[in-house]
Amino acid sequence: MSQSVSDSPQHRIFAMLDVDGDGVVTRAEYLGRVERVASAMGRDASHPVVVASRAAHEAVFADMDADHDGRVTFEEYRSWVGHDAFERSCRPALGSLFDIADADGDGRLARGEFTRMRTAAGNAEADAAAAFDDLDADRDGLVDRDAYLAGIRDFVTTGTSPMAASYGTGRPLLDTAR
Repeated sequence: MSQSVSDSPQHRIFAMLDVDGDGVVTRAEYLGRVERVASAMGRDASHPVVVASRAAHEAVFADMDADHDGRVTFEEYRSWVGHDAFERSCRPALGSLFDIADADGDGRLARGEFTRMRTAAGNAEADAAAAFDDLDADRDGLVDRDAYLAGIRDFVTTGTSPMAASYGTGRPLLDTAR
């Protein structure tokens, strides 16, 4: 499959979610994010925060999969994504990944925690580190949950965000124009 010339936020995110690069996001690929983040953060699969994250991601996948065939195409994703979908299901799911990484529960992640979380979720390590720098506006070495979620919401819904320049740039973009 050839790379796309499109560099839209939707293409970047879809390429990150499509772990095997075959042009569709399966339920296993999508739910695998939770398991990878839990593992990277040393959280047991039965920990309540991991269980809650898995449930939140199940809800997102069900919401994205318009034809309920267990596979989300780029067209399904593009039709689904936006402000309403973010608030309805992405915010809880992405917040739950943050919560898995936030071992002390203070609502903030240090660079190492943030980078491990984002890398396990599918970002290239350099992209995750750059996103941390972009979101750590006060340069205290921490990114708080609200800033993280606002940065992703802005990127998904408008294509602008403090972390837009670095979000998903380390992954090849798929040609989804088929």
